[in-house]
Amino acid sequence: MVKIQRISEVCEIIMGQSPPSDSYNDKGIGMPFFQGKSEFGEFNPTLKWYCTSPIRLAEVDDILISVRAPVGDVNIANLNCCIGRGLAAIRPDRTKLLTKFLFYVLRAKKREIENMGTGSTFKAISKMDLANIKIPVPNIDIQNKIVTMLDKAQELIEKRKTQIEALDQLTQSVFLEMFGDIRINSKKYKQVKLNEVITKITTGKSLAGEGISEYKVLKTSAVSYKFFKQNEVKYLPQDYVPPVSHIVNKGDVLVSRMNTSELVGAAAYVFDEIKNIALPDRIWKLHYSRKINPIFLWYFINQSYFRDKVTDIATGTSGSMKNISQKKYLNLSILLPDISLQNKFAEFVYKIQIEKDKMDKGLIELNNIFNSLMQRTFNGKLFPK
Repeated sequence: MVKIQRISEVCEIIMGQSPPSDSYNDKGIGMPFFQGKSEFGEFNPTLKWYCTSPIRLAEVDDILISVRAPVGDVNIANLNCCIGRGLAAIRPDRTKLLTKFLFYVLRAKKREIENMGTGSTFKAISKMDLANIKIPVPNIDIQNKIVTMLDKAQELIEKRKTQIEALDQLTQSVFLEMFGDIRINSKKYKQVKLNEVITKITTGKSLAGEGISEYKVLKTSAVSYKFFKQNEVKYLPQDYVPPVSHIVNKGDVLVSRMNTSELVGAAAYVFDEIKNIALPDRIWKLHYSRKINPIFLWYFINQSYFRDKVTDIATGTSGSMKNISQKKYLNLSILLPDISLQNKFAEFVYKIQIEKDKMDKGLIELNNIFNSLMQRTFNGKLFPK
């Protein structure tokens, strides 16, 4: 019989505390500092900040868990670091509990941990909440076997992600080959203002329903990462029917007009037919003329050079969401190669997208298998008797 214990019985919990705001920087001065979920990668956090006056410290191989906005995401510290109040460090007694085993247990319990969050402005969990989470603690040999099994499954997922990323890199290489360095317009294409190829910008309403309804509205995250995520939605009120102009359709180019500094201006192209999904007020739909291919438009405005220009015109106080005005946005410049060349690039992107769709479906299947494996394992169904 596998022993079930509270985290506090087999781990030390260190709640993060943010250092003085004038003590952290992005210049590499001081100790590595992680302040929240935004730094998380798959297994090792991404280092963005340093701190000269650390208060709460995590050690290599501690579990880092997000305890506020959002709750429940986990990672493994890959270096000694300072942690802010958005994180906690969980340090297992390694005579009883492997870090990687605990990592997988907490991943399997993410929904449960999310549901523990309280608060009106944003959800958060306390040290007591973490302390009372119950986890299975089999012997170390069994933990090792389970970690090895889940690592192999995770490796398959990572390989598939690498294949998808390679297709994205290929598309970027073809873009550079066809259109050159857009920063200096190395191929001397015609340059125009966006208002010469964008005829209108439409936006929608951000309404939230309390139950299942026929219509849904996009979350900002649906367009935040270059590719359209049609499942990033929430239900609209059951008695609300959005205007036809607010409905998202195949072929639309969508832009995040309000977001963080890094994500404001992110764009997505809708490759597939979708139904009954509407725009929120934070996302624009760009209506384009025949002078420009929408796929070329989408890909161009996602280039880092153009996105930097968008960031420059975005307004908002430090730490707040950034916003861009239609007037300033439409005044930005874009290259306009011959439409036949734009169309040729779009045809290539479509072919790549077909391959990506196949790989994405395979990735979804792998993730479903992995999650099922985790749930069955930590529900005791795969523990050796």
